[in-house]
Amino acid sequence: MFTILVFLSLVYGLEGADVVLSCSLIEEGGGMGGMMGGAMFKRTPSTLVFRDLVGNDGLSPELVTPYSPPETPNADDLIFELTLPSIQIPNADLLLHADCNEQEVVCEISRYVPRGAELDSLPAHFIGSVQLEGGGISLTLVLQTLHSETTQSDTQPLMQSKLNLPLSQSGTLQTEVVFVVFSRVPSMVAPIGGDVLLDCGFRQKNSVPGQDVALEWRIQHRGNGRKILDMKARETEADVGQDLFVDRESTSAEADLLVRDGNASLTLRRLKVTDEGTYICTVGSGEFQTQQIVQLHITQSPRITLSEEKLTFQDTTPQKLSCHCHRYYPLDVQVEWFSQASSEEEPVSLSKESSLSSHRQHSDGTYSLSSHLTLRPDKSPPGTVITCRVSHPTLETPRDATLTVDKPEPQTAFWTIVLMLAISVVFLYQAFKGVGGSAQEKKYTREGKIKGEECDEGPLQNVFLYLILHCCTQLPLMNNSL
Repeated sequence: MFTILVFLSLVYGLEGADVVLSCSLIEEGGGMGGMMGGAMFKRTPSTLVFRDLVGNDGLSPELVTPYSPPETPNADDLIFELTLPSIQIPNADLLLHADCNEQEVVCEISRYVPRGAELDSLPAHFIGSVQLEGGGISLTLVLQTLHSETTQSDTQPLMQSKLNLPLSQSGTLQTEVVFVVFSRVPSMVAPIGGDVLLDCGFRQKNSVPGQDVALEWRIQHRGNGRKILDMKARETEADVGQDLFVDRESTSAEADLLVRDGNASLTLRRLKVTDEGTYICTVGSGEFQTQQIVQLHITQSPRITLSEEKLTFQDTTPQKLSCHCHRYYPLDVQVEWFSQASSEEEPVSLSKESSLSSHRQHSDGTYSLSSHLTLRPDKSPPGTVITCRVSHPTLETPRDATLTVDKPEPQTAFWTIVLMLAISVVFLYQAFKGVGGSAQEKKYTREGKIKGEECDEGPLQNVFLYLILHCCTQLPLMNNSL
């Protein structure tokens, strides 16, 4: 869409504030097309003046810039002077504050042919598209020319050179709004599984009671489009009748609100990723039909977890830490790593040392991603805080997942085994010694003299020494295994 930086000014009319927009008149042709030689649109600078758009209550005269038509009318000027005799546009006051809020306004005007009319028939009709960027109202206006005023009946009005239409004495093309389709929220964001109301409405001058109002909602996404709702509603003496076609479950529009209040909004329930796209609201009533565009963005915030709840280095072996981002949408996600030792005042980025897995898409359209980081004990001493920071469009601020490197735990299992082995050795030594003492006593009783000096204790000592040596040789192996 062609974007124009708008000069916005306010002037006091007799009944309210006026809004002046710099626009472009769009015409087909006027040059070479694209690579395939298609038609090109020609743009001519023009001005759109809303007369008495909103009441002037609360507006200070010192804060408005007077709008004055040209002192000398010029047939080449394109100034559309627009009145709203019986149509009230919701939230039109947002246009008054666009300049102060540093918002841009897209304003385009083109010829329009009502249903059943000829191209050059009078009165002439134009489509005016006004969109407040960065959030705000979006309007599609059908403008109808008015009869030119002349001071003398025999005076011919000045004709606009491009349009060949009569101008007013001040050199403006006087028009009135006869039909408008609007959206007060042209861009929506909604979570997966939630509900959303896509805002769309219309106003018409001199609508005929009982005439059909046609409403169609279509979705366009990545080059594909389809109709999801088609309704024709009419008000009868007793009720509101309707013909309805719906192509999506849990989708609805209210026929009575459409006919009586001009409310063409669409309700979508239990949203999915496939519901994201550009929605086109088309309203037709009588000889007029136009549309409004509403963007719907589906989102889901990532759930962030670390692969370890705590991290301890028992020796010099590096350890791998992973940060998992679960089921987010849209795809854009950024993962950063930081390390801050207890002696450091600022965290140090480790993102360059990390690696990313590929995006994994789930059946519901959401994505998951993992980031991996290898940590070494010499660079991450106990007390170091490791942070995984995730940024995503659904998060106003990045979300962190952290852990702190713990001190190594005492090797209690190793010393427990050493103690058990020592106790076993002492027990075996005492047992073998008792067996040797019994043998001495038996020899003394049988031979009638002491033979203890002759009892050989060498085997018992050898067994004891063997057990000690065996334990000493096995302890280093056990320590390594632990």
